[in-house]
Amino acid sequence: MSPRDNERLEYLGDAVLQLITAEYLYKHHPGAAEGELTQTRSAMVNTNTLAQLAEQLDLGSYLYLGKGIAKGGGRSLKSLLANAFEAVLGAVFLDAGYDAAYHYYLNRYRALESPVHDENFKGRLQQVAQERFGATPFYDSEGAKVGTRREYTSVVFAGAEPLGTGHGVSKQEAEQDAARAALQSLVGAADAGQARPPKAPRPRARRTPKTPRVSPHPEPAPDSEAAVAEVIRLPEPEATPEPEPEPEVIHREPRSRQFGEPLE
Repeated sequence: MSPRDNERLEYLGDAVLQLITAEYLYKHHPGAAEGELTQTRSAMVNTNTLAQLAEQLDLGSYLYLGKGIAKGGGRSLKSLLANAFEAVLGAVFLDAGYDAAYHYYLNRYRALESPVHDENFKGRLQQVAQERFGATPFYDSEGAKVGTRREYTSVVFAGAEPLGTGHGVSKQEAEQDAARAALQSLVGAADAGQARPPKAPRPRARRTPKTPRVSPHPEPAPDSEAAVAEVIRLPEPEATPEPEPEPEVIHREPRSRQFGEPLE
C-alpha cells in the first residue's frame, strides 16, 4: 500500500461518520421509528451528500491521481470525492477528537444550499423485493476498460429473472443505477424515488340482519276452501291384546297331622 493512500483514513472516517449521524438523529428525532432514522441517515451519508461536502472544500484539486483517471475527469468523480471527505473526517477525529469531528461534519452539512435527496436505490429496492418476492436482491457486476477509463456493468436479480441493468464508472455507481432501473420497472418512473408502503387491510363492515317489513294494512285472508289444507287421517294403531292373567297358585300351609289320623 502506498504511504499516500487514504484508504485507512477513509475506513476510520466512515465509522466516525456513522456514529455522528446516528447520535445526532437519535437525540434530535426522539419520536422517529428505526426505519425512518435509517432512511434519514442514509441521505446524510450517501455518496452524493459527501461529494457535495468535498466540493465545498475543493478536495478534488488535492487528490493524487494517475494520468489516465485525471484526464478522464477523476477529480470530479463523486465516489472519489466522497472517499476523500471521509478521509478528512477521519484525520479530524485523530487530531482533535470526536467532538470536533461531530461539529465539523454537522456544520458543513447544514451549510448545504439544497437538501440532498436520498438516492439509496439499493435500499429501496431491497424493501420492494422483500415485499413482492420475499427475497433479497443480489448484484452481478463486471468491469471493462472503455477507452482510457474503466466502466462497470451491473445486473440485479431477485431470483432467477433479472430486474434491471445499470452502468457506471465504479461498481457502486453501476449497482445503484441497476437498482434504479429495477425500481422504475417495478413501481413506475413516478414512484422510483420512494418505495410504496404496504397497504393496510381494510376492515370488513359487519352486515346487520334484515328485519322483515310489516305492512300496516294486513292483506285479506284467502278463501276458506283454498286456505284449508287437506287433513290426512293416519291409521290408528291396533290395540295390542292384554295378556291373560296367569292362574293364581295358592300355596297351602301343611296341616299338622292329628293323633289317630291315617297317613296320606
